[in-house]
Amino acid sequence: MKALLQRVSQARVDVAGETIGAIDQGLMVLIGIEPQDTPASADKMLHKLLNYRVFSDADGKMNLSLTDVNGGLLLVSQFTLAADTKSGMRPSFSKAAPPALGAELFGYLVTKAKTSHATVETGQFGADMQVHLINDGPVTFLLET
Repeated sequence: MKALLQRVSQARVDVAGETIGAIDQGLMVLIGIEPQDTPASADKMLHKLLNYRVFSDADGKMNLSLTDVNGGLLLVSQFTLAADTKSGMRPSFSKAAPPALGAELFGYLVTKAKTSHATVETGQFGADMQVHLINDGPVTFLLET
């Protein structure tokens, strides 16, 4: 499982002109699911997302986690994160999970996140989404399980 997390001052996801998920300060996370991923992969990723120290403390150092700052978490499925881009000029998606597995594991991750964290919003799996964000820093990390 791959997660591209961005520290944001605000972010939202629109589908068909309507906002379906929005947060203020927190993390906007694009989630890429691969065929070998399992619920255990999702559990490990969620632990990282909630505890990865990317927010500044009083000294301006990245020592605080999403949990510490009680920030929002916006999860967005993004199968293109699993693309193979090593050769050629067109990505291959052979390393992405099939849609049924992707939907199942993304749903699992969202459900677990909502039971573990106060503010969790999502995009819509498989939809054409417009993602709007203000990256704070900018701070962006690629996490993998």
